[in-house]
Amino acid sequence: MAILTRTRKSVGVDISGRVDAVVGDIVGGDKKIGLDEEKVVALFEARFPALRQGMERQTIIKLAEPLTREALDFDQAIKELERAVAIARDVITPVSRHDAFIDPVLEQVAEQTRIGNLDGSARTIDDGLAGVDAAYRRARIELLQEGIKVDTLRRDPVGVARRIETLLIMDCEGESLAWLPEYKRRLSDYLEEGDRKGINFSFLVAVEMARRMLAAARNSYERVQARARLGTALRMLGKRERDPTRLEEAITACRAALEEWDRDCEPLDWAMTQNNLGDALTSLGERKGDPARFEEAVMAFQAALEERTRERAPLDWAITQNNLGNALASLGECESDPARLEMAVAAYRAALEGHSRDRAPLDWAMTQNNLGTALLSLGERESDLGRIEEAVTAHRSALEEWTRERVPLDWAMTQNNLGNALLSIGERQGDTGRLEEAVTAYLAALEERTRERMPLQWAMTQNNLGNALASLGQLERNAERLEHAVVALRAAMEERTRDRAPLRWATTQNNLGNALLSLGEYESDPARLEEAVAAYRAALKERTRERVPLQWATTQNNLGNALASLGEHESDPARLEEAVAAYRVALKERTRERAPLQWAMTRNNLGNALRALGEHQSDPVRLEEAVAAHHAALEVLTCEHAPLDWARTQEDLAKASSELARLRRPSFARDDDSSSGS
Repeated sequence: MAILTRTRKSVGVDISGRVDAVVGDIVGGDKKIGLDEEKVVALFEARFPALRQGMERQTIIKLAEPLTREALDFDQAIKELERAVAIARDVITPVSRHDAFIDPVLEQVAEQTRIGNLDGSARTIDDGLAGVDAAYRRARIELLQEGIKVDTLRRDPVGVARRIETLLIMDCEGESLAWLPEYKRRLSDYLEEGDRKGINFSFLVAVEMARRMLAAARNSYERVQARARLGTALRMLGKRERDPTRLEEAITACRAALEEWDRDCEPLDWAMTQNNLGDALTSLGERKGDPARFEEAVMAFQAALEERTRERAPLDWAITQNNLGNALASLGECESDPARLEMAVAAYRAALEGHSRDRAPLDWAMTQNNLGTALLSLGERESDLGRIEEAVTAHRSALEEWTRERVPLDWAMTQNNLGNALLSIGERQGDTGRLEEAVTAYLAALEERTRERMPLQWAMTQNNLGNALASLGQLERNAERLEHAVVALRAAMEERTRDRAPLRWATTQNNLGNALLSLGEYESDPARLEEAVAAYRAALKERTRERVPLQWATTQNNLGNALASLGEHESDPARLEEAVAAYRVALKERTRERAPLQWAMTRNNLGNALRALGEHQSDPVRLEEAVAAHHAALEVLTCEHAPLDWARTQEDLAKASSELARLRRPSFARDDDSSSGS
């Protein structure tokens, strides 16, 4: 069966009132991390030609340069650049204040910004401020506001936070500036902008502001509030970055806040911080494939629900139920544990009671999508077609509110997940109609998940599209479909490189092996089969037993399939022996208790390889082992739960039994003595 990549979505924080939002320090130094500023600018100009007017191209390139030192994908870089260009246009076209001092300074700032000399603009601002005295208070405010814009263009969050504090000094000297209501309001605005518009730099400013709050805290209550804000900001930024460092810092900040929150006096703030801690732990667990982190997240969410009750805070209760479902689903998938997946489904269904469609349609759609992913995992684990059909229904429900016009990227994510559920049904039932629907869903997702905009998500959906095309090619015995599958999977690996995403690269290598194996068997082409063996062995370089035991076992099973096909095609007992060895090592992790369906499939595959060896060597012992392997598989592969697999295994058992009976049948020597009498 193909390996799918799913996406679920979580809810973190309450932006209004209490603040829980994001981020950390400047990323990267002077080293380019991945993007090329020329490519970013070219894509920006193609997408927003009107914004270029009145600006030197070199200035736009200058604004793009800092983005290459941050771990951003193209879509995020374009968002950040669009905002920077809008601010730069505002600076370049200053409004006259009819002030003999300030207007010339702003004209210099505008000219320097227009030609891309952002450091010079900042120096002009600072020089201007140095010459302003009390009589120029209004000018000082204007210059500081322009300075915030220029520091934003320079992507200097420390400078932005410093200028905001300096602004507040104008009216509040002697106060703890970082704790003034206006300072906290501005911090909240940056958090909301980062969340609503997807601007990472806004989170960077919020993190720096939260750190200043922590440094200026005068008592334990202020310290705990600052740590909670800092944890939120780091968590939200960390979820967007590949590097887990921000998430780890967020976890540290949340735990420090929980040590100081007085649960009796501030129960809902304490619960909010538990929720945010759980969200950061879940994200870190997904990043590292670490079940211990998921366990910690579950405990944090359950703790939050002790105070976030449905009666007391119904919407917050629903948010935390959704997030608890995410942690349980990730844990269930990681450990192949149906009990955890059942608990995840229950949590999502509870969340839907609080997220009514009329009251919160987008949150309702988010939870429907998440419910669909959990139902699919559960259905695949238990070979329960009814669960998978429920997953299809849940994803289609989500798409009623998550429309392409309203939330294009969420719509694309759900199309991808719908495709996964349809693919699973199509493979189980041998239903080409469902597989065609899956292909349609993946192609729809790719209309928004473009390579330029979201390279890793584009690669994810290309991977899944390749799986669906490969399954269609197998059922239709259509070499063209299989060739298209190979093309899609190889395209996915152009972005899913081993350096960039090693485990996802390995997943796609495994799936490429599946497509090449089907193509090689259909065309009786040993070269394709050799390519399949090479793809599986490449996957095993990252899919190690220590790192991802069940995925390692899956690829060992698939490697066995390719080796067995080669052995039968070439009548090569050495290849068949290698296949038997691969199946046996796969069964060390694919145990009946842990993964019964996968265990049964590998037992059946082992039986086929043993039968081929027994036939080749006329060895009844091998054939007896083959019969035993098929019988064992049929204990799990029942006609009721897996009719197609049951039928195939019955056929395989009949072949092994027939060959064994033939070898055991007594043979009689014919007397060919034809001597004649005299």
